[in-house]
Amino acid sequence: MPAATPDSASILSHGSSVAARSAFNRGNVFTLDTFSSKDFIVKDFVEALSDSAVPASRRSGSTARQAFDPKPLIRTFEHALSRLKTLSEDLETRENELSGSVRRAEAQHNQNIRSRERELEQAVHSFQRLERSLDGDADSGGNAAVRIGERLEELDRQRQRAQDVKFILQCWLEVSEKGDLSSLEDVRRLGGGDGKVRCAHIARQLLKISQRLDPASQAQMNGTKHANGVNGVDHGDESNGTPPKYKTREIIEKFLEMLEKDLLKQFDDFYRRQNFDGMRECAIALRDFNDGASVMGLFVNQHQFFIDRSQLITEELPGDTEVWNQSADPDAEPPAVEPTLRSLIDEVKVVMQEESFIIKRAFPFYEEVLARFLQRVFQQSIQQRLEMVLDKANSISSLTFLRSLQAAKIYIAALVDDLKAHGLTEHPDPVSSPTAAVLDQQLDDLFVPYFVGSSYIEREKKNLEELCTSLLFKFTIYHSRRRKIPTSYLGSLSARSKELISSARDVYIDRLDSADLPASQKAMLTRIAGLNSSSASADTKADANIDVNDEDGQLSLPFTKRMLKWLAESVGRGLELAPTHETPKDVRELLHLLIANMGEIYLETSLDAANETAAGLENTKSEPDLSYITDLRTSIAILHLMVTTIQTLLLPLAASHLTIRRELEKATNAFVERTEGKIDSVLQRTIDAALAYTTRLLGGQRKADFRPRDDAQLQLDALQTPTCASVVAFLSRLRDRAAASLAGRVRALFLAELATGLRALLLAHFRSYQVSLTGGLVVSKDMTQYIALLRSFDLPEEVGFDASLEVLTEIANLFVINAEALRERVRGIGSGTLGGVEKADLRPYLLRRED
Repeated sequence: MPAATPDSASILSHGSSVAARSAFNRGNVFTLDTFSSKDFIVKDFVEALSDSAVPASRRSGSTARQAFDPKPLIRTFEHALSRLKTLSEDLETRENELSGSVRRAEAQHNQNIRSRERELEQAVHSFQRLERSLDGDADSGGNAAVRIGERLEELDRQRQRAQDVKFILQCWLEVSEKGDLSSLEDVRRLGGGDGKVRCAHIARQLLKISQRLDPASQAQMNGTKHANGVNGVDHGDESNGTPPKYKTREIIEKFLEMLEKDLLKQFDDFYRRQNFDGMRECAIALRDFNDGASVMGLFVNQHQFFIDRSQLITEELPGDTEVWNQSADPDAEPPAVEPTLRSLIDEVKVVMQEESFIIKRAFPFYEEVLARFLQRVFQQSIQQRLEMVLDKANSISSLTFLRSLQAAKIYIAALVDDLKAHGLTEHPDPVSSPTAAVLDQQLDDLFVPYFVGSSYIEREKKNLEELCTSLLFKFTIYHSRRRKIPTSYLGSLSARSKELISSARDVYIDRLDSADLPASQKAMLTRIAGLNSSSASADTKADANIDVNDEDGQLSLPFTKRMLKWLAESVGRGLELAPTHETPKDVRELLHLLIANMGEIYLETSLDAANETAAGLENTKSEPDLSYITDLRTSIAILHLMVTTIQTLLLPLAASHLTIRRELEKATNAFVERTEGKIDSVLQRTIDAALAYTTRLLGGQRKADFRPRDDAQLQLDALQTPTCASVVAFLSRLRDRAAASLAGRVRALFLAELATGLRALLLAHFRSYQVSLTGGLVVSKDMTQYIALLRSFDLPEEVGFDASLEVLTEIANLFVINAEALRERVRGIGSGTLGGVEKADLRPYLLRRED
């Protein structure tokens, strides 16, 4: 059906007015709230209008019989449009009203902001004027305000002082007239921590007043009886009419005592409950009582650490006997700190780190409390345990004592360093200077008794002397017997060496026989000396029962190294234990001990024996036993070790004391020169003995050796004279011993001296025998052997000995060549091989030719 035009719609509206009204009446009525609902949907709204405009008959399904009538829909939508227009106008009106209200509110807000800005500007201007006035002149500006403030503070202090004076006077009147301190008691009960502090201060003021205003009470406290005093009441001086008074001093002191006990009990309760603030208040109040000594003593004495440790102090030291005995062995490594002492020190470290936190929070004067706590820990717990450990160590041996002392000092010093680094009450910062000083002082006080005077270095010297004397005991016994039964090996000793050996042996024997020597130390010394228990337990002064052999009388590098190791341990121990300023003096004592024992008793004794043995061989008829020079290599090595030890270990430690260093250098140089002189003497006497025996061998040369019979000519190529063979064999053995015993420049000089002496003997030897033409071959054969022997000495070129060997060769040739060749050879003297040799020098050899 075509849509209806406006004309047709108007006609329809006039023709069906009744139906339209009925349809309109059935239409939906809506307002602005309908469109403001969140559930509003346009489609549903239009469908609702359409449903309301359709007649019921059409909705029931009669559309097939009736034609579509758009009028109800048109009227319904017209009415809806009209209603929408009305609502739109109402909405516009309301919007205009709200917009006007917003404009008015904005205008009012802007006006309020401008008003606040003006007020802020006024406040800023006022503040600036005030600031300018405070910064202005002294009479009207800030200085005046400052003076006013200071004056107000002073007035407040005066007011407070006046109140305190008033209260003190009130308390004095109470105690002097009524005999009680009720007002002060009220302050104590109700004032808290500050009240207790005030009570203590006021009570002490009252005590001073009592001492000045109540001499009778003072006299009674001093034991003087007052004539008018009855039952504790002083009736005063009747002549002056003074009223009766109570014993004010006694009352006040009882109050102070009660207050102190109350505060201490309260402090202890707070400590058990870990109430640090309460502990701090009590500590502040108790500061006025003997400078807080009572509260510090309570805190320290009641500490659980000291209660637990007090029961352990009297306990015996546990420990393995084998470990203790091993600590007495000088060749074993030094032991660690004793286990119970180490456990105590470890516990102290933990306790101090934990308690320092409590001390810092509980005491305003925490550094004093910490110092008291540290003193108690070191002077009671650590010192008592340390003394027990050292007493036990001393009962084992002197070396065990020294080693235990060193280990304890190192471990306790490490504890002090750890506490300093931790900081204690200053954690995590390092400790303060006063606390560090307390720690250092406690560490020094622990070990002061062991370093008084020269007690420490005397212990070290005694220990080293005992060890070295034990090690050299058989050596000294051997050499002391050699003067009674001299042999061909070492001979008798010099007077000085004999005295040193006798003294060292007697001291050692007396020490072993001493009742003060611990059994374990005696066993260790006898073991070092190589003695068995039976010989040690017998009368050691009768040393004939002690078996010694040649090895016991020889020098030993292992023995030397052991003694130097003991010395190095002693020096290191001294650096860690003894005060620094005592080091040069201690080093001087140790150097003298080293020279006396290892130098004089050991090294010089052996060299003296070798010297006297070599001196006794110069006139021997049989081949001298020169095997003693084998020990020279050991002697030189020992001397080198000693000098190296002195220069690298001892002398640098005395550098800070120039006088002592010069003294040590002088003593060292004197010892080295003396020892080198003895070594040189042994070598020179050895050369003299060797050349003397060589002379004896050459003297046994037969005259017929260089004038053989003609029938012996066939054997000349294979034979040499027996004298030459003996000399070569003897000197070859000496050369081999020198090569094995000496080294470097010493060996070169020794062999050069020996070669020079042998050449002189040979030159003189061949001037003493007639040589036939055939005997010249024998001379040449012997000379070849001698030259080969001298060349085997392997002398360095700088000695310049090789050139002189050619002279020996040419002298041998003088006996071999014929007369015509000899004349030519003599004419050539002054040049060539014999350059520098005069004819007069050759004349004795030429005269020994038969032709």
